[in-house]
Amino acid sequence: MQQYVCDLCGYVYVPEDGDPDAGVAPGTAWEDVPENWVCPLCGAHKDDFSPI
Repeated sequence: MQQYVCDLCGYVYVPEDGDPDAGVAPGTAWEDVPENWVCPLCGAHKDDFSPI
């Protein structure tokens, strides 16, 4: 699965890990992450992430 990096702080969203603390289950593809999800490190929005 495609990983995405936060352009502001460098956090990497790994689909296999998800973001359980924010309600995003492991195995959740980037396209299925809710639009209101924010970076757990800096609060950036999905628009501030780029594929890597």
